[in-house]
Amino acid sequence: MPNDTVPDWNTQMPFDPTIVDCWIFDLDNTLYPPSTRLFDQIDERMGLFIKDLLGCDELEARRVQKLYFHDHGTTLSGLMHYHATDPHHFLGFVHDIDITPLAAAPRLADRLAKLPGRKILFTNGDDAYAARVLAGLDLSDSFDGLWDIHAMAYKPKPEPTAYTSMIEALGVNPETSVFVEDMARNLAPAKALGMQTVWLDLATDWGDRAKDDAAIDVVTDDVVAWLDHTIAALADQTTLG
Repeated sequence: MPNDTVPDWNTQMPFDPTIVDCWIFDLDNTLYPPSTRLFDQIDERMGLFIKDLLGCDELEARRVQKLYFHDHGTTLSGLMHYHATDPHHFLGFVHDIDITPLAAAPRLADRLAKLPGRKILFTNGDDAYAARVLAGLDLSDSFDGLWDIHAMAYKPKPEPTAYTSMIEALGVNPETSVFVEDMARNLAPAKALGMQTVWLDLATDWGDRAKDDAAIDVVTDDVVAWLDHTIAALADQTTLG
């Protein structure tokens, strides 16, 4: 179950916000809550895509979808590997969803603006979908960079190349970066590269899959509350300095 309060990082593995100059965030179920059920819509459309592609029933489409997701990082990667699926066609189809469940997130926008350094969006989705989601959250101006599935050459998180390609292309120093993500398995490669990590534990069915406690510095169930905590600590350090 998620925590009722945001823990002080000093009770977790050491986390030092004062050295961070790059704040990297996942998109889905990280910048907005799972209660919007956006991914349920995407999940349904992936099933429809596979059902049409393979000419199978819904049950088999669901089995294939989840098999590819768990074995290849994303359903798309499995479809490309086994069926030479055009990623642009697939992504256009599955992201053709209703985003009206999203609402403006002014508290999150305010906290992001107060963070020192760059803010980067790191998503297994594509840039067009990310732009729609950010617009729905009124966060279109909150990020300085984006690394999406096209930029990853369709090798998604947690594939190590997804991280190293971002680091090289965007000039990220992992030693002074922090990565915030709702899927615990995606934090291990970031930690191995030297990033600090924050797991947004929302008690979802997939969030704790392949969780490695050694790869997680902070656990929270509220990204805005964690940002409040972090910004206050940075202000304290400034005052003390």
